Amino acid sequence: MTKAERRKAVIFFTVVALIFMVGAILTGNGGGKHETIQEMMRDAVLHDVNKVSLFGMAVNPGLLAGVIVSGFLIVLALICRIFIIPRFTMVPGKIQLVLETVVGLFDNMAKSNSKINGFLGAYIFAAGAYIFTGTLFELFGVQAITTTGHSISLPAPLSDINGAIMMGCLTYLIIMSGGIAGNGIKGIGKTLKEYSLPISLSFRLFGALLSGALVTELVYYYNGLSYVLPVLVGVMFTLLHALIQAYVLTMLCSLFYGQVSDNTPKPPKEKKEKRKRSSKRQTVVKDETKEEVAA
Repeated sequence: MTKAERRKAVIFFTVVALIFMVGAILTGNGGGKHETIQEMMRDAVLHDVNKVSLFGMAVNPGLLAGVIVSGFLIVLALICRIFIIPRFTMVPGKIQLVLETVVGLFDNMAKSNSKINGFLGAYIFAAGAYIFTGTLFELFGVQAITTTGHSISLPAPLSDINGAIMMGCLTYLIIMSGGIAGNGIKGIGKTLKEYSLPISLSFRLFGALLSGALVTELVYYYNGLSYVLPVLVGVMFTLLHALIQAYVLTMLCSLFYGQVSDNTPKPPKEKKEKRKRSSKRQTVVKDETKEEVAA
């Protein structure tokens, strides 16, 4: 593409963006607001008002978002397995290079933290993909109709406290399975020592993703802030949370999994060795004093 063509493309997209902005300003907010900012913030945390229908049941919007994200990842995995992986070559193409890089990242993370790393690598890859994709999901603004007839944008699945708790508890059970695989029944005891781990994992995800969602909702709520700024704020918060939270949870999972699955015998404690050395020194000193007295 030449410089002239690039200039034409930039001018074209700028004009289109200005047309949409002018149209949005002139048309105003025709839909109106059916709730105050306090109600919106409260419902973003508790989800006790705006519920959606799923198979005839009134559920939180986060559950519907989780079903959509899970279905998307399953379909994407099937497409990769059926159409892309059989065509892998010794000289990787662009898609093959991206897949091998991402899979290798999580595989190396698992191998560097645990000797029993086959299932660990698969789990942290799946968990990281779900957290990353689920966090980016809110950027697409998928709409749903609530049980009261209002239209809402589906949130990230893990911005719902129930989804975050389930992810934290599932990760804790995976860590416990590593302890059992490496140390048998003793591994359960080693894992139960970290009793606060599922709580910290759950609320870390929930707090980080909810904060980004609340900031974005706050910016979108006011007409004066709803032009240009939401693009910067929403994309920045969402991308940062998607990358950081996916990395943090997978790293913590692999670290704790490696700790509880480690079955190498512990070295003798230094205190016992120091006591033995001191007792030997005392016996030597006593023997020397006895020899001096005898002499």
